[in-house]
Amino acid sequence: MGILRSIKSDYNMYENTALECFVAINADNAKLIKAFFKKYKGKKIIPNDTIAGYKFVLDEEFDSLKIEFEKEYEFNIKDLKKVK
Repeated sequence: MGILRSIKSDYNMYENTALECFVAINADNAKLIKAFFKKYKGKKIIPNDTIAGYKFVLDEEFDSLKIEFEKEYEFNIKDLKKVK
């Protein structure tokens, strides 16, 4: 019987609550997001820091989501919520 391994992706998936879409953030930049939320946890005023990422789009051929690498967008970190 073969061994199933999880393949680690270069991107983490987040939900942008303001734009109501899914976003792919580079794993290195995801560390910046984690540090941002740790720094401003429990604070009322949160700055509008941004981070670069890509939107997910629907691939109609396979009926699934895929990352749209053609254009990079800037997203507010405070609007991002990690998808498990």
